Amino acid sequence: MADIKDPENTIIIELKDGPVHIELLPDVAPGHCERMKELVREGAYDGVVFHRVIDGFMAQTGDVEHGKEGGNTARAGTGGSEKPDLKAEFSGVPHDRGTLGAARSASPDSANSQFFINFGDNHFLNRQYTVYGRVTQGMDHVDKIARGEPPANPDKMITVKVAADA
Repeated sequence: MADIKDPENTIIIELKDGPVHIELLPDVAPGHCERMKELVREGAYDGVVFHRVIDGFMAQTGDVEHGKEGGNTARAGTGGSEKPDLKAEFSGVPHDRGTLGAARSASPDSANSQFFINFGDNHFLNRQYTVYGRVTQGMDHVDKIARGEPPANPDKMITVKVAADA
């Protein structure tokens, strides 16, 4: 963990193929970063499946209401957390490969707990979805997440931790 510059703003997601380190961007999207750390520290993301994974586009997860393995994951993607939705924090940070974006409905201020990791540069999303992190290690593990909407055998976030707590 010597490569981690800011342990309080680094998320470690354990996938089947290994760890993924995400550097949060609190200077860009403070509300989204705080929400993620809050949910991580509650253990809300542990065991949540990737319910929408589109080759060349992105891998979406974070439905803490319906996305837990062993639950009714058929509804994954339709829920969030019990916390209020977040106000959009759009910025000039582009949706490049490895960036973390806040999933939302048609309303810009509807992001809650779901997020996606971009497989490629998806600049058509710029200034329409909040970017609040970027993968700094383990993107090769993200690339191996099972594809599908939903995947037949979805991968999951085994554990998710704030590096300062790990």
